[in-house]
Amino acid sequence: PGSGKTTLLESTIKALKSELKIAVIEGDLETNNDALRVKNAGALAYQITTGQSCHLDAFMVHEALHHLAIDDVDLLFIENVGNLVCPASYDLGEHLNVVLLSVTEGSDKPQKYPVMFKKADIVLITKADLAHHFDFDIKEATRLIKELNPRADIITLDAKNGTNMELWYKVLKLKKELF
Repeated sequence: PGSGKTTLLESTIKALKSELKIAVIEGDLETNNDALRVKNAGALAYQITTGQSCHLDAFMVHEALHHLAIDDVDLLFIENVGNLVCPASYDLGEHLNVVLLSVTEGSDKPQKYPVMFKKADIVLITKADLAHHFDFDIKEATRLIKELNPRADIITLDAKNGTNMELWYKVLKLKKELF
């Protein structure tokens, strides 16, 4: 929790909603706060509350799809429950795995939670403007990620102030065209 997933989604939806119809499946232990946020940003949203489960599974996602009008959707995001352990072990049928690493979490997270980073297609290093406050070494984090997963694209960005968000949008649209 706290890596900036929902803030990233809000910014992405606001920036791309004139070009793409976006839907989001939100996974949280409790509340529908994040689903409300992405709806307010302009996307379709469905909230899955998992109770005590630390991840979504394919059955939950399948059920959620029946509650969204996805026929016209260009881009579907699945925001899994926010942790770096459980979600990596479950295939949700996604085309692309995007992992967020917040500078507030420490640059050693790829070593501590390697499975998530090994499975990532894209790693977004978030809250970049705060890196100097947390002694976060972006070069070291990038090296550790590439050591685990040489094929991962890595983008350092900040959804609040817009740093590198245009690059994220460009990469996202390019990846979308591949599927």
